[in-house]
Amino acid sequence: MKKSSVLTAALGVAIGVLLTLVVQLWSRPAKMRVRDRDWQKINLILKSIDDNYVDSVDHRKVTDVVAEAALQALDPHSIYMVPESLEAHEEDLAGNFDGIGIQFNVPNDTAIVLEVIPGGPSEKVGLKTGDRLLKVDSTNIAGVKFPQDSMVRRMKGKAGSKVSVLVKRDEELIPFEITRGKIPTHSVDASFMVKDSIGYIRLSKFSRTTGHEFISATSELIDNGLKDLIVDLRDNSGGFLDQALILSNLFLPKDSLIVYIEGRHRKREDFKADGRGPLQSVGLSLLIDENTASSSEIFAGAMQDNHRAIIVGRRSYGKGLVQEPLYFSDGSGMRITVARFHTPSGRCIQKPYTEDYNYEVLKRYNEGEMVVADSMKIEKGGIIPDVFVPIDTTRAGSFYLACNKKATTMRFASAYFDSHKEELSNIGNFDALTRYLDQAELESKFLEFAKRKDGISPSSKEWAIDRKYIMTQLRALVGRYSKLGDNAYYHLVLEIDDCFNAALGSL
Repeated sequence: MKKSSVLTAALGVAIGVLLTLVVQLWSRPAKMRVRDRDWQKINLILKSIDDNYVDSVDHRKVTDVVAEAALQALDPHSIYMVPESLEAHEEDLAGNFDGIGIQFNVPNDTAIVLEVIPGGPSEKVGLKTGDRLLKVDSTNIAGVKFPQDSMVRRMKGKAGSKVSVLVKRDEELIPFEITRGKIPTHSVDASFMVKDSIGYIRLSKFSRTTGHEFISATSELIDNGLKDLIVDLRDNSGGFLDQALILSNLFLPKDSLIVYIEGRHRKREDFKADGRGPLQSVGLSLLIDENTASSSEIFAGAMQDNHRAIIVGRRSYGKGLVQEPLYFSDGSGMRITVARFHTPSGRCIQKPYTEDYNYEVLKRYNEGEMVVADSMKIEKGGIIPDVFVPIDTTRAGSFYLACNKKATTMRFASAYFDSHKEELSNIGNFDALTRYLDQAELESKFLEFAKRKDGISPSSKEWAIDRKYIMTQLRALVGRYSKLGDNAYYHLVLEIDDCFNAALGSL
């Protein structure tokens, strides 16, 4: 037999064996018919992986991926969260967390303490505003571009646990051992009187403590002559429904509809005011923007439909879904949408689910909605303002952008505080702060700092464009180091805030 014939015969046998093997492999399992709506398919897939996959399987990892994918197929806000994500989410809205009790910023590569929370663990051991954080335990966090969120995680920990912190105060290095404790978080970022009878409250979220914080803030403002109130809901991503109901109830007469919910498995449920709210005679204006979402939209919609407030700004985000939590024994959990929120007049707050849903706000900007008021039909979702205020696109000069990129204003403010610590620390009212800032020669000092430290210097034309915004920001950042803290910051930046000034004009 020729060599080629032998090879051909051998090849034929090999192919026959291979085909037989393939047939055997594919013919072993019986076909399992599963209806499209039968959730058994998921169980069969997972069991098949467990029984047949070639390598060992990380069950938690696979389960997490399946759960996440399943909820992503429903709507943009139904989500599955692994234990770490769920803990962070719950903590953000709980009104407290375990930590050392400081607020800090990172103007360059070193964290500087902005605030030491009164009564907190850091205050008890002697940390002060202006201290530089150099080390947490044995980890160097200064001068190495250490991520800010990583700094936060290292300082957080269970109440009762200890953490070592090394700080630089003036030229002295001081070690501290701090016992972590429960640290309150605030949803009211700022609260103060703007004019004789007009108050301002900045609300960042709807946490478990929002109702209590808001009532406390308004009570203090009433003692100072409050008759009209501006509530700033810009960038407020929402939170707990009950807190939105509490705030709405403060302003509405008895039996006023606040919001109603309805879904395929949820019959319509109305939420109404009980008429006992103490702020029913207070004039009200609400500031909203494209990042105002969820519970903040419920509050805004209730005030608007009951003709209780003037809404100023731009169309809100459009998140109007009722989400029900489910918690698992391994610490993970999920939020599943069970109904939609509707304003008293019947408007659905939720915007449509589009393919570019996560970029819908950017689409609004690109299409010009944030610059020129469009028709803004109800079916677009969100809350439509009564008074439209376009986004400010004028503060984008080249020098302004360069300063933002290098955090020049923030770094100058911290450096200024270092050399004027005693003066700033003793300022406790707005009039005194304004007088101090007016005579501080911040403009010339800042321009010299920007040129010396960052090598940037504006032309006269650039400075004419950017001066108002940069100097306002600078005064606010320096003022933040006074006893007034965030109240000083917002009080000063509001001076050039078009949305805020439009609200003032509406009251």
